[in-house]
Amino acid sequence: MTETGVSLLDMKNISKSYGHVQALQDVSFNLRSGEVMALLGENGAGKSTLVKLLSGLITPDSGSITLNGEPRTLGTPSAARAAGIAVVQQEFSLVPTLTIAENLFLGSGDVRGLWTGKRLANLARPLLDTVGLEDLDPRRFVSSLSVGELQLVEIARLMGRNAEIFILDEPTAALSDVEIVRVMQVVKRLTAMGRSVIYVTHRLGEVFQIADRATIFRNGRSLDPVPVSELTIDTLVERLLGRHLGEMYPPRAASLGAPRLEIKDLSTPGLSAPISLTARQGEIVGLAGQMGSGASSVLRSVMGISFTSSGTVHLDGTDITKANRQKAISMGVGYCSDDRKFDGIFQLQSVMKNLSSAAINRFSTAGWLSNSRERSLAGQVASKFAFDESRLPSNAGNLSGGNQQKVAVGKWLAISPKVLLVEEPTRGVDVGARAEIYRNLRTLADEGLTIIFASSDMAEVKGLSDTVMTFYRGHLIRVLPAGEITDQQMMLDVTHASVSSTPTTDAVNLSDEV
Repeated sequence: MTETGVSLLDMKNISKSYGHVQALQDVSFNLRSGEVMALLGENGAGKSTLVKLLSGLITPDSGSITLNGEPRTLGTPSAARAAGIAVVQQEFSLVPTLTIAENLFLGSGDVRGLWTGKRLANLARPLLDTVGLEDLDPRRFVSSLSVGELQLVEIARLMGRNAEIFILDEPTAALSDVEIVRVMQVVKRLTAMGRSVIYVTHRLGEVFQIADRATIFRNGRSLDPVPVSELTIDTLVERLLGRHLGEMYPPRAASLGAPRLEIKDLSTPGLSAPISLTARQGEIVGLAGQMGSGASSVLRSVMGISFTSSGTVHLDGTDITKANRQKAISMGVGYCSDDRKFDGIFQLQSVMKNLSSAAINRFSTAGWLSNSRERSLAGQVASKFAFDESRLPSNAGNLSGGNQQKVAVGKWLAISPKVLLVEEPTRGVDVGARAEIYRNLRTLADEGLTIIFASSDMAEVKGLSDTVMTFYRGHLIRVLPAGEITDQQMMLDVTHASVSSTPTTDAVNLSDEV
């Protein structure tokens, strides 16, 4: 942790409303020089509104903002930048058809004269070095970068503008554990340079790794900041929710049914060696791995999204190896991707239409839709996945991240699935919604549904699964009951495994590489 200095930013009695909705009410927020302040709260608690205020995208209805002891008005993004505030948003703002160097200086008034590729590359080099991208060629096109590299380039771009305050909004939501470490290292470099960081995250473990203090928002109000050293996970969760959460993960299955999905010697793009697995009725199987590990490739192959080059897939004894996505759905296989906004929900459609979208044949006749049957089906799905039925008329895009994810996963219940495949089931979801999704999935499994999910969150895989399968660079490394695998084994498997040709239920050769 960094020794923090004097007060840098003071926001007092800030309020902001949108019509009858009070987004912020009498909020106070303080940031010291050289510290990392974690900004926490459930979706809809007011964090995003505060970030927009500091970004100059919106103005408060009342209250005051002081920077370095001087009153400031941040009415526009340019005013916020002039005040030394830089924001790394969840959605990247880089231009994929330009090089890294071109992106770093795009819109900057500091570069004058002839913009040659060599000149920009030379100017970009120290910025990339500062964020740990020493081996990255500034002349590479942004479209060729990984998600983790994109995040670090975003930070490097803002470092070139001499900001005093960096706001990182969910910087690790889409990153693997290895990439998260790199972001953490950059945050520590920033504070070592005297910069201050507002760190917005739903991943509570990161708070204890990186933050000096934490400010929690609840229902549009702010709680007093607390030193992280005085918190535990349990007390932090209680402050977040205003209540005791109880156990995050529900009990595992007491018993399992017959084999439901049987995969044998499957080869598909993303896998470096064939894999086999058997998932039983009522079982939750967690596929643990970083991005590109091959875990998600298994799900996409079963769903008919990716080509299966060899091997077989059987569902209740029926060969579905060559089934396309439509055929897989008709056979009772549901699939939720890791990007709910891209292909998980229809943002401009109502929740009702989203929840019924996977089973249009159940309320249509000769091309005519029955509104009453559609409402009835959506209501049944909402009830099964513990979703508030009063929200059915709302646009899905207007829901909180947690509710959007519930819609993206829960809509597959409309097809009465036998198998549910889910990528990153709680990415970008707050702690309260996570617990609800875990309970819902376990309830469905207890009713006989087979669930297979891929996740880069090791705690999630271990806590939710009955069986854990670890993946590394396209190889299946280990298969064990979740209660028998250790945190150390999982982390070694998904980051530093020395791949053997055959997965084991006990252990594989693990290297000592760093």
